[in-house]
Amino acid sequence: MPKNWRQDQLGEVITQELSDLIRTRMKDPRIGFASITDVEVSADLRHAKVFVSVMGGEDEQRATMTSLDHASGFLRHELAQRLTIRHTPELVFRLDQSIARGAHLLDLINQMSATGNAAPTASTGEAASDHKPSDK
Repeated sequence: MPKNWRQDQLGEVITQELSDLIRTRMKDPRIGFASITDVEVSADLRHAKVFVSVMGGEDEQRATMTSLDHASGFLRHELAQRLTIRHTPELVFRLDQSIARGAHLLDLINQMSATGNAAPTASTGEAASDHKPSDK
């Protein structure tokens, strides 16, 4: 089922508000450097999956996610105060590791380039002679 504009709009607003709430209202020391990367709202607008990126090791990530899970009731209540909607969605937090995966892939690419194991390009002598345009 395709998402409608209301789901997208509500997801963006929830992203902004939760980011502000976590930054300003959460005093739990277990919450590390966390940022909300995306919010997926269900079609009935009653449930929201909140994707969180956490900088740090597995222990910091686990502690932050546990803390956010425990604070979901508080955060939902605060969202209800800030948003003018009939039903405030139930929040489910998920760890978003896409940034960490991207950084890892970038490191691997850089390592390959530094060791000279990169694929030959057209700028090298032999590779350039192998890839001549055809005269059709």
